[in-house]
Amino acid sequence: MERKVIVIVGPTCSGKTKVAINLALNLNTEIISADSRQIYKYLSIGTAKPSQKELMIVKHHFIDLLNPDEDYNVSRYEEDALKVIENLLSQNKIPIVAGGSGLYVKAIVDGIFNDVDVDEEFRRELKEKREKYGNEFLYNMLKDVDPISASKMLPQNWKRVMRALEVYHLTGKPIWHFHKEYKRNVDYDFLQFGLLWNRETLYKNIESRVDEMINAGLVEEVKNILSSGFTKNLNALNTVGYKEIISYLENEITLDEAISLIKRNTRRFAKRQMTWFRKDKRIKWINVNSSEELDNIHNLILEEASLKIS
Repeated sequence: MERKVIVIVGPTCSGKTKVAINLALNLNTEIISADSRQIYKYLSIGTAKPSQKELMIVKHHFIDLLNPDEDYNVSRYEEDALKVIENLLSQNKIPIVAGGSGLYVKAIVDGIFNDVDVDEEFRRELKEKREKYGNEFLYNMLKDVDPISASKMLPQNWKRVMRALEVYHLTGKPIWHFHKEYKRNVDYDFLQFGLLWNRETLYKNIESRVDEMINAGLVEEVKNILSSGFTKNLNALNTVGYKEIISYLENEITLDEAISLIKRNTRRFAKRQMTWFRKDKRIKWINVNSSEELDNIHNLILEEASLKIS
C-alpha cells in the first residue's frame, strides 16, 4: 500500500493553513505543523497560529507544545514528527505537513542527520555576538555545550567554532556525533506542494497581516509574555514581530517604527523562505493570485496526489 504524506510549503502569508485545513477535512486526517515558532505557547498572534476554531475543526500537532523557555531542536522534531506520521498512517490516514520552516520540512522529508543544514537566523546571531564580544566568547559558548569539539579547536578558528555551535543548536548533539554515518529507513511517498504568489501581492498580504496582528493585540501579547517571567533573550522571542515589539517596549523605537520594521523584516523572511524552497526541485508549485483562489487549491492537490475527494 502506498504510504503518502502531503507536504504544503510556501512563504509566510501564503495561505498554507487554509489549504491544509481544507485538505484535512476532505481526507479526514490531521495536520503536522512544520513551524519552529508555533510550537511555543503564548506566541500566538505574532506567529499567526491557527485560530481556536480552526484547531477545533482539525487536529494539529506541534502547536502550543512548549513553554518559550524550553529547549527544542530540529533533530527532536524529526523524531517526534515521524512518530506522528507513522501513527496516522497506521490508521489509514494521510498525514498533512504544513509550514514555512525549511529545516523542519527537510527534517521530515529527508532527515537532518546526514547533512546538518545551516540556520541563517542563528548564524546571524552568532556573527553579531562575535563582532560585539570577540572570538573567545563564541569559544566559551562551545566549551559549555560541547567541550570535546572545543578541545580540538582554537578560538581564532571562529568559523569552525560557529559551525559546531550551529550543529548543536539545530540537533542537540555535538558535531562529532555526525562524523559517523547515519541512514534513515523510512518508506513514505512525500508529495510536496508549494504556494506561489506574485511578489507584489504577497508583500501586500504581509502588510495587511502585520496591521491585523497589531490590531489583534500583538503588543499586549508581548507584554504578557515578558510579565510572566520569560526573558527577552530567549531564542523563541528572537522572532520577527516579537523582537521589534520588545524594542518598542524598551523605548528604543516608536510603535510606528516597530510596525515598519516588522513589515520589512517579514518581507525579507519571506524572500529567504522562497530561496530555500526553490532549491528543492521536488516541490510542485501552484500559482495563487488571490485569497479567493485558496478555497480551491486543495482540489488541485487532491487531483495531483491521485486522491479521492470525500
